[in-house]
Order: sequence, then structure tokens, then C-alpha cells
Amino acid sequence: MNSGWLAWECIVFAVFICGSSCLPLWSRKKDAAAAGSAKRAYIFAGGGVSVLSMMLSVARGTLGVRSFLGFPSELVYFGSSMWETLYGMILAFPVVCLVFIPVYFRLHTNSVYQYLEMRFGSKSVRRLAAATFLLRQVLNLAVTVYTPTVALHAVLGLPHWASAAALTVVTVVFNLLGGLAAAIRADVIQTLTMVIVSGAFIMQATIKSGGPAQVLQDNIDGGRMKFFNFTWDPTVRVDTFSAIIGQLFMSVSIYGCQQTFVQRYCSMSSEAKVRRILFSNVPAVSVLFSLSWVVGMALYSLYRYCDPLMSGKISAPDEVLPFYVQDQFAFLPGMLGLFLGSIFNGALSFLVSNINSLSTVTWEDFVSSAPAFRDITDKQQLTAIKIIGIIYSIIIMIMSLFVRFVNGVVEANMLVTSATSGALLGVFLLATLFPMANGKGALCGMIVSHVMTIWMAMGRLLYVNTKVDMLPLSVETCPNATAQALNPRHMAVVVNETLSRYAPVFEAIDSSHTAKKAVSDNILFDSLMKFYSISYMWYAVIGTLVCVLCGVIVGYLTNQESDKFDERLLHPLVARMARKFPGKSHTLTTPDRERTSEENEASDKTCDTIVEDQRTQTGLAGNKIYYIDSIEPMKTRL
Repeated sequence: MNSGWLAWECIVFAVFICGSSCLPLWSRKKDAAAAGSAKRAYIFAGGGVSVLSMMLSVARGTLGVRSFLGFPSELVYFGSSMWETLYGMILAFPVVCLVFIPVYFRLHTNSVYQYLEMRFGSKSVRRLAAATFLLRQVLNLAVTVYTPTVALHAVLGLPHWASAAALTVVTVVFNLLGGLAAAIRADVIQTLTMVIVSGAFIMQATIKSGGPAQVLQDNIDGGRMKFFNFTWDPTVRVDTFSAIIGQLFMSVSIYGCQQTFVQRYCSMSSEAKVRRILFSNVPAVSVLFSLSWVVGMALYSLYRYCDPLMSGKISAPDEVLPFYVQDQFAFLPGMLGLFLGSIFNGALSFLVSNINSLSTVTWEDFVSSAPAFRDITDKQQLTAIKIIGIIYSIIIMIMSLFVRFVNGVVEANMLVTSATSGALLGVFLLATLFPMANGKGALCGMIVSHVMTIWMAMGRLLYVNTKVDMLPLSVETCPNATAQALNPRHMAVVVNETLSRYAPVFEAIDSSHTAKKAVSDNILFDSLMKFYSISYMWYAVIGTLVCVLCGVIVGYLTNQESDKFDERLLHPLVARMARKFPGKSHTLTTPDRERTSEENEASDKTCDTIVEDQRTQTGLAGNKIYYIDSIEPMKTRL
């Protein structure tokens, strides 16, 4: 690539980044006016976001930038197994609508983890859940920041640290000037750009490969299109069963228990709109999720007999898409710059919206309770939240430099998400569906769940060979295939003559030992290795079940009169059934009754209106009474 051509691509890249970053910030003053305060506009988007924009933002937040770069390389080198995680994703939307939305939408909390303190009367449960979310998002965002650095390194040769630093600087500026509404508009721009660019990739590669029928046939013949593969083996990286069940638990944890999405739900004007958005996301996520896999199908067909990784043209599987753009779109000036800008902007919009959630949770659940920050104004609170966001941006940039040591962006993202989803989903299920659960049980369940999943993850990383074998490819048609790819040289074997001379003596000593103890040790070791070999797709399932089981048992055994809570903090159906459950009585503070017409109409009001209507409705947590929209304890008569 000559310098003039490269300069033109850099200009297109810079113009796209500036335009896609400045346009979302255009209406930031209008957002603040609509919300009533700058802080609420920053956190909740002021309620002025359209249904279509919110739907695209939720879909984009579901996929992240990993789908654009990671999924095509996943199909080319590992096949379509991970594609089937789509089943679990689309099943999660109705589950969230039925289980969590009826509880969340009537609450007015800046942090979703505030609900856990209202339900269990325990700051420890709230902070442990918030810390779990913070850990998961920081690790996932490190993968997000790393993703565009791969493309920029492959095409322009930029060091990973330089690309990560540039992305962090733009994120900090956007974070200081914008809020959730601006992040949502950036998501919309990025989603539309991704669809257009991916469509161009598919068309070009399909034409070069000989048409859609040829692309499909090449992928079938090459073993890339294997669906409905039920192995029933929990140690398999991913099969159809783990894709359905494992991804379902992970997705419910993300959509239903994550601050990033709950903020978006509460920015809508009615519960009915939230339901419409979630159900509308089923086809939207299906199309957007599958689009990147179709790109991978086209790339495999194009490079089936001239793999750029085997031929030494790229150094990592995740670089196959940037190589394709550079290799096949030289005839179209600006396409490479648009591709790089789309990846960079995708990481930027995803990072900005999540930094918003990270700083909000950190402020609401940890920092705001410090004596130095009590009774400060909304403007000062907003300043503190933005400073926290800057700190997170720097931490994420540093951590992104270590992502390259994991087997690809898809692998890294799935491992982090699954390992942290179990405890988080489990404690929210305890809060919404199990009246017998209390603060002690919830805290015990989360701790045991975390210990279990961390033990499994560390054992897998330390003792199990997690490297996944790539599916076969070829370089037989490459014009400049390297001799090393075609004729790999074998390392010379050096024999230690001294050890070989005394080998019979060592064998005789070894045979003199009894085999019984060795067999016993091997059985224990093999069992432990099988336990460590369980696929990370099952971590969320195991963690959730462990958390719920421990929480229910401990809650049932330690249930006391002080564990009272408002039945409105339960799922409405569970609240009606709670008094009929056998066993110990479950003390609820609101009697069973049919909802009035005014309460039925409340679900169609805005979050702000609901708060005003419910300011007199209080919930008991321990011996303190809380307003539904405030977690600060209020003095009242018990």
C-alpha cells in the first residue's frame, strides 16, 4: 500500500470517527432539559429516546464489537458451533420480560443493585453483586478495547498500546461531554454502519467465490456448518445443548441483572414499551448476530485453499477480516478506512455506554455512602461520576494489553461472562422468586457460587490444555506459500546418553512400587481433571444453581421476624402465592389484594410519574423502612 493511498484511508477513518462521535453529542443540552437535571440525563437518557433507537442500542449492547471481528474468524478456523449460542440469546428475552421487568419498572433506583438492599436489607449483598458486575464489565471491556487494536495493528502496523491509548482518549472526551442518550445514538450509527459494511463484505467475497451456492457448499464440505450437534459431553467447548442452556443463563444474567440494560429499560416511558423493545430484539439480534457469521462463511470459501494464517500473511486468527479488507477492497478507495473506523467506533460506543454504567454503579453502591460525599449537589455528584469514569477508562486500557494472551476475543469474552454470571443471576432470582430467601442466604449463596466458578476457571486455565484445534485449511493455491507452511520442519531430538544408559535401572526401581496407591491417585487426579475440563459454557448454569440452592437452604434455616420485606419487591405472581407456600411463615408487609385500576394504569406512566405516585409506599428491610425510590433509611413508626 503506497503512502498516498494510506493517507486517503486515514482521512476517511478520521472523518468517520469525528462525525460519528460529534453527531450523538449534538443534542446533549436538549437531553438535560428533557430529563430535568444533568445527572438524570447522564444516567437515564431523559426518557427521550425512541423505541427504534433503544431497540438497536440493546441489540448492539448484546453483541458488542466482538461480533464484527471475532465471529468471522471463529467460523473460518473453528466452525459454526458458537453460532448456535443464538438459541440461548433469543430465549432470554421473554424470560427477562416475564421475570424481571414487572419488578424493576416500578422501582426508581439509579443502580439496579440498590434493589437487592431493598429486598434483603443487606448492604453486603448489594455491594457484592455490584462488585461482580464491575469485575465482569471491566474484563469484558478490556476485550472490547483490544479488538480494534488487532485490526489497526494488522493493517497499519500500529502498536496495540498506541491504539488502546487513542481509543481511551476519545472515550474520556465523549464521557465528559455526553450521557446515556448520546451513547444510544452512537450505538444506532454504529449498528447501521456495521450492517452496510458487512453487506459489502459478503457481496464481494461471495462474487469472488462463485456465488451463494458455492459458498454454502464449500462450508458444508469443509466441515464448517455443523448444527444440532448434541454430544451430551460437558467437557466439549460448545455443542448445541450447552449453546442453548449455557447461553440462556448468561444472557438472562446480562439482560436482566446488568446495570447497562436496566438503565435503558428505565429510560423508556412505559413498561409496555420495554416489553415491545425486548420482543422486537429477537429478530433484530438474530439478524445482526448471524450477519457476522455469514461474513465468516464467505471468507472461508474465499480463502479455503489459501489460508492467510498458514501462509504467514497474518499472525493471529482475529486478523483474517482486516487482511480480507486490505486484500480484496484495494479497488475501492476509503473502504479500508471505513472498516477501521467502524471497528474503532463500535468499540468506542460500547465502551462509553458501559463506562456510564460502571461509574454510576460505583458511585451509587460504594462512593456515595462515604461521609465526605453526603449532602452534595447533583452537579457535584455528576462531576464525581465522570471522574470515576475516567479512572475506569485508564484501568481498562491497561488491562486490554493482556488480552492477546487468551485464545481470541470470542474465547476471552465468553469465559469472563460465564464465570461471573452465575452468582449475579442467582441472587436476583432469589430476590424476585424466593420469598424464603433472606440476606444471610443471599450472601452465602453468592460467596459459595463465586468460590465454585473461580475454582473451576482457575483449574481450567492452570491444568487443562485450553487450546482449541483449528479445523483444516490449505495453502495449496497460494502463489507465494511459504516453505514452512508446506513443509514444516521438525525439531531435532537430543538424547541424553547418561540417562539412556541408566534407563533400565530406573524402570526396575519404578516397577518395584505397588500399583494400588498409584491407581488410587490416578482416579482422584483424573476425576479432578474432568471437573476442570468442564466447558466454560456451563459455569453460569452451575454458579446459578449453587447460589439459589445455598440461598434457599440458608434462608429457610435462618428465617427470622426481622427479615420482613415489602411484597412489591417480589414478582407479582410469586407475591400472590407466597402466603400459600408450606413451611415457615414468610413475613410480608403488604396484604394480598387485587390491583386497582389506578395501579394497572401506573405501568404505562413514566418512571418519574411512578415515583411521585409511590412516594408514600414503603418497604421493610430488617428494622428499617425505605422509600421505593430511595435506599436511605427513613425514621418512622414500626
